Amino acid sequence: MKHWRIEDVAWDRFEPSKVDPDVLRLVKAASVVERNGVDYAVYLRNVFNDDPDFSQAADNWAVEEVQHGDALGQWAMLADPVWDYPAAFERYRSSYHIPIEVDASVRGSRTGELIARCMVETGTSSFYTALADSTDEPVLKGICKQIAADEYRHFKLFYDHMKRYLAREKLGVWSRTRIALGRVTESEDDELAYAYHCTNEDPALAYDHKRCIAAYMARAMGFYRQSHIDRAMGMMFKTIGFTPHGRVSRAAARLAFGAMRRRGNKFARIERDRSALPHAPALLQAHAAE
Repeated sequence: MKHWRIEDVAWDRFEPSKVDPDVLRLVKAASVVERNGVDYAVYLRNVFNDDPDFSQAADNWAVEEVQHGDALGQWAMLADPVWDYPAAFERYRSSYHIPIEVDASVRGSRTGELIARCMVETGTSSFYTALADSTDEPVLKGICKQIAADEYRHFKLFYDHMKRYLAREKLGVWSRTRIALGRVTESEDDELAYAYHCTNEDPALAYDHKRCIAAYMARAMGFYRQSHIDRAMGMMFKTIGFTPHGRVSRAAARLAFGAMRRRGNKFARIERDRSALPHAPALLQAHAAE
């Protein structure tokens, strides 16, 4: 069941003068990733094919994910009236696919799959909280707060099912840690990079993972604050089975935030260096000048 509807968003409060171009690029990329939630629901139903309760929960989850994409896409079209959200999504879907014809989790167990889903929801809840805290545009701020709340509820959904399967499968804490950390590192794969390409770059420009992930991450990582990482680390520790808000969690969050800032600076340098090349596409030169 949806906790809010696109029709309830106060679209008439939109203030174009408060649109940050870097936030707009991130929102465009996020819109198509969220909209693609239907494929993930198919994958999850196949993995949990004999668990009707979880399959229904996955379907409900996908409905909310699609709404996230549509709300972000509608806002981005307000902010950039020449941008076409449906066309960008079709471009994304035509080339980026996840394997859905499966009968078992790529994580090795159902518990592992649910740990990975908890990590995704941890990341998205933190991301939209960071965007909400960073933007002064009131409509986007409201949308991001609603999405962040949804993503936290999704975390709790997957966490509750994970506990149920953990009681059966007895996955050890270090195996859970390995899966969680592995899923976190996958944030730099093609899913976000290709989404950035499809939503922000000229269709004539060939996709380049290094260029696109640098452009996305340099912007996204810059909006996080220590408080966002503190909360995310607590969620991660809870999933793994460690004390979520103790000294170790706080220390890990400080280290993670420092590492994120350094990595964000590295991505920013990569983007600047590539934009400065004599043969750099005009589009990248324009982005760098903004």
